[in-house]
Amino acid sequence: MEPTVAPSSAKIATKWSLIYVLITIVLTYVVEIAKLGINSPVKYFGYIVLVVFLILAQKEHKDKLGGYIKFGDAFVTGLLYSLFAGVLSGIFVYIYLTYLSPELFAQVLDQQRQTMVDGGKLSSDQIDQAMDIAKKYGVMLGAIFTVIGYIIFGVIAGLIGAAILKKEPSTYNTPEPTE
Repeated sequence: MEPTVAPSSAKIATKWSLIYVLITIVLTYVVEIAKLGINSPVKYFGYIVLVVFLILAQKEHKDKLGGYIKFGDAFVTGLLYSLFAGVLSGIFVYIYLTYLSPELFAQVLDQQRQTMVDGGKLSSDQIDQAMDIAKKYGVMLGAIFTVIGYIIFGVIAGLIGAAILKKEPSTYNTPEPTE
């Protein structure tokens, strides 16, 4: 009898994160073409898709394990999914704001400048200095915070999804993993 190999959680997570990022890119351009603006509630749809695909990745891993999955295995799949989706999304954010749509970044900076002016707590020189730093490092920091945010969000959603989907086999019915 050949030894069975458990399915790779990294392979499953990569597949679902690629699908997620492609949908996010399409959604980004739909929002831009429709001129919905950066504060449109449509942006929250991306979070719903993120969670749904995380759970789908965990479910696919469970199905490939014969309908059973340990909590830790489900969590690792969700964590890897959010890590891969975060890195890919961070790369997209950087490319999008730097090369594909730099006017959006300029619009965000203008909005931030106006918020600081309206707040009245900073001098004109302080606002100019803050804007210079934002112009210099804003896109890179946005990409880095995207990755970090996805990981944190993925840990939370991964724990919840793992708690929902976990189903450990008994000693009497140990399934064979499917490929």
